[in-house]
Amino acid sequence: MTNKSAQQKTDILLTQPVPEAIDEILLRDYQVHRLYQASEPNAMLAEIGSLIKGVVTGGAKGLSREIMAQLPALKIVAVSGIGTDAVDLAYAAERGIFVTTTPGVLTDDVADMALGLLIATLRQMSEGEQVVRAGRWPQTTLPLARKVTGTTLGIVGMGRVGQAIAKRAAAFDARILYTSRAAIPGLPYPFVADLHALAQEVDVLVLAASADGGEVIIDASVLEALGPDGYFINVARGKLVDEAALLTALREKRIAGAGLDVFANEPHVPEGFFTLPNVTLQPHRASATLQTRLAMGNMVLENLAACFNGQLPPHRV
Repeated sequence: MTNKSAQQKTDILLTQPVPEAIDEILLRDYQVHRLYQASEPNAMLAEIGSLIKGVVTGGAKGLSREIMAQLPALKIVAVSGIGTDAVDLAYAAERGIFVTTTPGVLTDDVADMALGLLIATLRQMSEGEQVVRAGRWPQTTLPLARKVTGTTLGIVGMGRVGQAIAKRAAAFDARILYTSRAAIPGLPYPFVADLHALAQEVDVLVLAASADGGEVIIDASVLEALGPDGYFINVARGKLVDEAALLTALREKRIAGAGLDVFANEPHVPEGFFTLPNVTLQPHRASATLQTRLAMGNMVLENLAACFNGQLPPHRV
């Protein structure tokens, strides 16, 4: 897209910030409106909603049907991420609105985060850091941690991210099992059809499943199967987990610990997690590296440009 005057530029809406380099290109090529900066978002949408032809959003934030309904000229929802569970795909399809994602580029970062949470949680690294920062070492004696190498790892959801996690865990001599919608031909890891049977068999259960269905799959019964020596890691979506059941299991030591990057009602996190020493918490930062966010941003730009040039966006769902 070439430079145009503000009057000629296509109006797009940003629901959240993007990397500075991507923002500069958006400002150059489009008339940018920032919903995340609006003190009264509904008033802003009432004022400029009819102008908006594109929305740039994140996988977790998505775009509700209510907001889409206020954008009569909308042609594309460009998601910076791989999740579309927060976008009403049926309504978008009904209106002929493209929904695009940024597949592939964040796989490594999410898998890295899963391994980071696994190591930090089993080795009690967050608790150890707090002891050092508070000047309580050596007065405070921490309990012995859990060895990472040689664990049995169960992966729930064996898509790109799940397979990348398995590849990394193999370097730690992990025994890897998985469950998914169906067994995946060619994978060297045993497939366990029943989630409860998988949880019962493993030391660490890693959730990497797609959230497009949106239903809770990690509930009290799965955590009970994981048992008092088992750990739970979540780099998928918080809403796939019964958070109340997870909190209870952690408090009552029905499971050994958890590493969580995602929550059901972000950015609100149940405060009960804050004081538990057997939990590692992150603010949904699995893909938050400069390199990956720039790559995702460039894919967003490609999808927008294709749409507004009368072409099919390359990464449409």
